[in-house]
Amino acid sequence: MSTLSEIVLIAAVIAAGLIAGLFYAYTCSVMPGLARADARTYVTGMREINIAILNGWFALSFGGAPLLAAVAAALHFRSELRSALPWIIAGFVLLLVMLIVTMAINVPLNNALEAGFDGANTDFEALRAKFEGVWERWNLVRTLAAIGGFGALVGGLIVHTRA
Repeated sequence: MSTLSEIVLIAAVIAAGLIAGLFYAYTCSVMPGLARADARTYVTGMREINIAILNGWFALSFGGAPLLAAVAAALHFRSELRSALPWIIAGFVLLLVMLIVTMAINVPLNNALEAGFDGANTDFEALRAKFEGVWERWNLVRTLAAIGGFGALVGGLIVHTRA
């Protein structure tokens, strides 16, 4: 068992678990909570969340999970631990889907929400209507991809430790 490949795989599992948990929390609590609020609170809340989430901790798990999964796959490709490789590749692909959905759909919607905000002159109802349904559907997609990526990497770690 290679120590480096094991450390990288464990780090990938942890990062994937963190990002899957974050998106799961959005799906199960943040968005249903905001759905109960009026349009002003919804838009203001999402804007503040979008600003607050841009930090190093988020970046480590969001970008780190697919990156670490890719490195883990590369380390397992050449080793005697190839039996874990299909799981690790599946985890990487699912985490890549999570990344692409976020960057192609959720982030542009976040940017449109920010661009549509005009202080007290904001049409909160119209802005919410353009954002809410689409953002939440794709949040569910990225949540499922992240959870799947996490599960696949856990599968890879189990196979790795049994090899």
